[in-house]
Amino acid sequence: MPKELKVTMLGNRGVGKTSVLTAMYEQFSDTFEEADLQLTPDSESSALLQKRLGQLKALLDDFEATGGLEGDQKPQSFKFGLGKIGDKPSLQLTFQDFPGEYIDKDGEFVKKVMHECVAVLIAIDAPALMEANGKWHHLMNRPKQICDFFKISYGDLKEPRLVILVPVRCEKYLQNEEDAKKLRNCIKDKYAELFRLFKSENLLTKIACVITPVQTVGTVIFNNIRVENKKPHFYFRKISHDAGYSPKDSDQPLRYLLSFLLKLHYGTKWGWFNPIRHWLGWDRYLLEAARQSASQCKSSGGFVIIQGEDKLFIGK
Repeated sequence: MPKELKVTMLGNRGVGKTSVLTAMYEQFSDTFEEADLQLTPDSESSALLQKRLGQLKALLDDFEATGGLEGDQKPQSFKFGLGKIGDKPSLQLTFQDFPGEYIDKDGEFVKKVMHECVAVLIAIDAPALMEANGKWHHLMNRPKQICDFFKISYGDLKEPRLVILVPVRCEKYLQNEEDAKKLRNCIKDKYAELFRLFKSENLLTKIACVITPVQTVGTVIFNNIRVENKKPHFYFRKISHDAGYSPKDSDQPLRYLLSFLLKLHYGTKWGWFNPIRHWLGWDRYLLEAARQSASQCKSSGGFVIIQGEDKLFIGK
């Protein structure tokens, strides 16, 4: 059996966690072909992701859409084998997704998952963050509540962790360098409490944190907000009537994860991760593939390393 590493998706209901995972899966073969890597889901994950992919592409059936996928009603583990093309997997990556309501209703479950996972992906609804002066940001993205989960779960952290903030539905805000800078600065401002926590004496040396925007459709941009019964509904439009499904940068969260693991392999003395150094050493090709992948991590425009560059294999 391949060794397992767990990653969790954290975010409120409807912010785009499932869309991020679906886009990552769909684009993997194209973006990692140069590294001779394949990502193979188990049968249950494959069936569900194929269904989600169909729903994501269906957003392009109409010129205007509400954009996004309905989340699952129960926790769902997406399991992928990572390995050399045509060979048995060397590593199992398990992405733990759970309904956004769990951050309100089952804090113990969320805490347990965060303890078990080497990385946390925080999905951020970009229009809720950026539009109407951020009026809907706290309702949709729950930044303070998410910060509280980290305070609880990482209070006695002993091992290094990677935290990736993933703005989604962000096509409108990445049209040029100036727009990307506004998105980046807005995240730094609205998640300042979380970043202060990560820079605290106990966590500064343990956490690597990055921002990696993902355009989960690529050709659908925010258009307007309509409020019904005091709840916002975000509407999007295609960039043209014949625009097709074309996600962008969905590879970046996984590239950063491989970058983090690669640096742990070569540089860490953390007890829990010592086995990683051992069993990753059995597959030299995987280390070389991770190195090649890490060299393509983006760190400009909307992408930024908040802290912990020394824990990432960037520019090495």
